[in-house]
Amino acid sequence: MNTAPAAEQQRRPPAELRALAERAGRELEEAPALEVLRWAADTFGHRFCVTSSMEDAVVAHLASRVLPGVRVVFLDTGYHFPETIGTRDAVAAVMDVEVVTLTPRQTVAEQDAEHGPRLHDRDPDLCCALRKVRPLQEGLREYDAWATGLRRDESPTRAHTPVVGWDERRQKVKVAPLARWSQRDVDAYVAEHGVLTNPLLSDGYASIGCAPCTRRVSAGEDARAGRWAGRDKTECGLHG
Repeated sequence: MNTAPAAEQQRRPPAELRALAERAGRELEEAPALEVLRWAADTFGHRFCVTSSMEDAVVAHLASRVLPGVRVVFLDTGYHFPETIGTRDAVAAVMDVEVVTLTPRQTVAEQDAEHGPRLHDRDPDLCCALRKVRPLQEGLREYDAWATGLRRDESPTRAHTPVVGWDERRQKVKVAPLARWSQRDVDAYVAEHGVLTNPLLSDGYASIGCAPCTRRVSAGEDARAGRWAGRDKTECGLHG
């Protein structure tokens, strides 16, 4: 396994990365999540990272089993619930990972001064672009591959998520080791390994994002119904 720091490892050309993603996408479609992450760790070493919204730490925990000290990238938008920040801090304290916190170029106050207050209510797409999409774009520059906790059962927009795919926007390999998992699979893994989860999951929230744009869900609603409720918007743009 290549364990040299990411900055010391040579970046692979995009064409090579795309070919790796396409081949692995076919070969690993039915593979267990741990095997998918082992492939990523063996292939990319420390040019591979995990991203986490700190809804739970399942992907981070899995990745730490095959790449101890793996970097876990967290976007601090300035709008998170206190419970989410607490979960991030707990993950950093007790898991064999290195939590890397990314922040937007502007503080909330600076953004309010330029765009007006509560941009998330008036133009949520722009708010997400400034506070999520752009920081992640910049924060992933030193990596060749990144992992996410996307699952196909979360919403119709995620139903075709590949286990390993090509991130055209960032020109990187994108790994979704839990793509074929159900919520029951997640719950079973959390229980078996004592994985940290956000306390809000026990308080009616099924999908946790920024506080102003997240509500509890009702019985029968899909997991992401509480995100940008009342709007056509269903994704923040990170996975578009």
